[in-house]
Amino acid sequence: MSGPLNGVKILDVSAVVSGPLATMILADQGAQVVKIEPTGTGEVMRQRLNHRNGMSSFFANCNRGKRSLAVDLKQERGIEVVRQLARQSDVFVQNWRPGAAERLGLGEEALRELSPDLIYASLSGYGDSGPYHDRPVYDPIIQGLTGHVAIQESPDIPIKDLVRNIVSDKSSAYTMAQAITAALFARERGAGGQNVHVPMIDASLAFFWPDGMMKHTLLEGDIENPGALYEIYRIWPTADGHLIYFAASPKETHALYRALGHPEWIEDERFVPPGSLVQENRELLGRMIMSEIEKRNTADLVDAMVREEVPVGPVHSIESMLEDPQVRHNDRVYEGEHPTYGRFRAVKPAARFSATPQRAGGAAPLLGEHTDAVLGELGYDASAIADLRDAGVVG
Repeated sequence: MSGPLNGVKILDVSAVVSGPLATMILADQGAQVVKIEPTGTGEVMRQRLNHRNGMSSFFANCNRGKRSLAVDLKQERGIEVVRQLARQSDVFVQNWRPGAAERLGLGEEALRELSPDLIYASLSGYGDSGPYHDRPVYDPIIQGLTGHVAIQESPDIPIKDLVRNIVSDKSSAYTMAQAITAALFARERGAGGQNVHVPMIDASLAFFWPDGMMKHTLLEGDIENPGALYEIYRIWPTADGHLIYFAASPKETHALYRALGHPEWIEDERFVPPGSLVQENRELLGRMIMSEIEKRNTADLVDAMVREEVPVGPVHSIESMLEDPQVRHNDRVYEGEHPTYGRFRAVKPAARFSATPQRAGGAAPLLGEHTDAVLGELGYDASAIADLRDAGVVG
C-alpha cells in the first residue's frame, strides 16, 4: 500500500489552483487522480509564468502525481468519455462557474444517476447563490473581502498590502482536500455519496478568523489585555539583514534583554511588567531594542538569542531558505528530471504517516500524456481511440 488513500479514484476537471492543489494533496496520499484538460493548449496554467516546453512551474506545483487526459468537452463524445470515468470514480472535483457543470451534463444530479455513492466536490468563488455568486474571482479579490488585507501592514510603514502568496486559493484547496477525505470516511460508515461545496470566500474567512478576528470575537463587557497578534508582529533590521523574534512571555522578554546585553532592563521600573506597558514606555523600549539590534549582525544576534532560548530566526531570501539547516535536515525539498521539461524542484508532502506513508507522486503530466492509457482502461480499443483523436475529441 502506498499512502492512506490508495485505491481511491478521483476525476478532476478543475483548473488553476484551488481544485488542482486539493487533488494533488490527495494524489500525494495515494489517490489515483485523472485530470481532464482541454485539447490543444491544455489547462490555462500550463503556459503562465515560468514555463518551459509545455510545463509551467505553477502547473507543476499543483498537479504532480496525476494522469492527464485531454478531452474536448464541446463535443458530446467528449462529455461521454468523462461520464464513463465518473461512473468508475469515487470523487468528482470541479471549480467551474456556477451552472457550467449542469450545462455540460456533468452536474451532481446527472452524475449521481451514474454513480449513487459519488462524492461530488465543487469549489466556487462565492457560493452558488447570493449577490456575488456569478462574478469572476481570483485570490487577491478574496483576500480583500475576508480581512487579510485589512491587517496586512507594517507598524513602520502603515500601508495596507496583500499577502504576497495565494493564501485564499491555498486555504480553499486544503479545506477541500480535508472535506473530501471526511466525506469518503463518512461513506465508509454508510452515509453514501454526498455533495461537498467549498466557496473560496468561506474558506478564506475561516482561515483568517482564529487570529485575525481576535479583537472582534468577544462582544460585550470589558476586555482584559486587548490586542491582536498582527499588531505586534514585526521584522527587525540588523546590521546585515533582518530577523524575527517573538517574546510571548515575561520569561522570554527577560531572555531577550540578556541576549541584547542589557539584563538591567529586567529590573527597570519603566518596563515592568513587560506585557502591559504604557504606550510611552512601550515606544521607548522598542527604540532601545531597535538600537541594539541594528548594531549587530544577524547570525550573532540569532546565536545570542538561541542561547537565551528566545524564539528567533533570520529572514531568509528564497535562496538561503533552501540552504537552511533545519529545512535541509527535514528533507522536504527534492529535485527531479523530466525528459521533456528538464530539471525541476519540488517539495514533499508535510504530513508523515507511519503505517501508510505518502510520497510525492513524481512529475506533473504532459498534456494528454495518459489519454491512451485511460481510454484503454475504459474499454476503448486502439481503433476507437484513433477515431476519437482524428475527430478532435481527445488529444
